[in-house]
Amino acid sequence: MTSKHTEPSPEPPEGAPDINYVSLSKAMSKALRHRPERLGITLAPDGSVSMGVLIRALNRRGGWPRRITEADIMQVVEHGSKQRFAVENGRIRARYGHSIALDAAYVPAEPPAVLYHGTSQRFLDSILDKGLLPMDRQVVHLSTDVETAQLVGRRHGGHTVILQVDAARAAREGIRFYRGNDSTWLADTVPARYLSLLWANPS
Repeated sequence: MTSKHTEPSPEPPEGAPDINYVSLSKAMSKALRHRPERLGITLAPDGSVSMGVLIRALNRRGGWPRRITEADIMQVVEHGSKQRFAVENGRIRARYGHSIALDAAYVPAEPPAVLYHGTSQRFLDSILDKGLLPMDRQVVHLSTDVETAQLVGRRHGGHTVILQVDAARAAREGIRFYRGNDSTWLADTVPARYLSLLWANPS
């Protein structure tokens, strides 16, 4: 008698169609950061799930030119530009960016002296009044360089603005920062007194 759940193949079949890894990364983000219940999976308190469970859920979702394998997942994990995911002991989790509450807390760390936040001009007045707030996420996302902040800001549409964050002063005065990846830092909130307008795109 065969098991109800067979383990996913670690490698795609030879000559199999290519997977769109951007689409796969987005599906993984939705499963591990935002809507795990949509794929019928339950995350552990630290936000992780076993690799096999995730692969089976993605294949049940369908829409791929072939079945997703562990090699496909690792392609996204190891070669994604933003290091969104981590794998350890056969389990996978999103490093940051959750809109769902997790029991496990981020670990505070000392940030770079200066960080940046890209956004749209239409949000500027509110940010300079109230500071940076998590909104529909658990934490505020900050960038280590202006170029990354620009890319983030463009996603909001409209005229892009870049805010400079005095992270060193904020950390000294009790604001908690957490390392997301090489280009992203996180914070619970950033009050307006630590922000200054660095750059605005007039076009």
